[in-house]
Amino acid sequence: MEHTDEMSQLRQRVRVLEERIQGLRASRRILMNLLAAQEREKRSRIQRLEQENVRLQQRTSRYAREVLDKNIRIIRLQESMGRSEEDIG
Repeated sequence: MEHTDEMSQLRQRVRVLEERIQGLRASRRILMNLLAAQEREKRSRIQRLEQENVRLQQRTSRYAREVLDKNIRIIRLQESMGRSEEDIG
């Protein structure tokens, strides 16, 4: 009889451990899914930031060219005015 009780307790213990294992497997799947979702979001953010960086670099380059062109025009106008003053004077 004692042997039967011990076997029954062991079977119950095995069932409890199997349930815990199932719970752990489910938790692991959930965590893996969360990690995968975070990784996808991270890649998406990086891609958006890289695109924004390219766009800002293009705008900065365009602005720098415009400033350079304007500076060249100013210098040419100043040189032209200087020559005109020499011709007058």
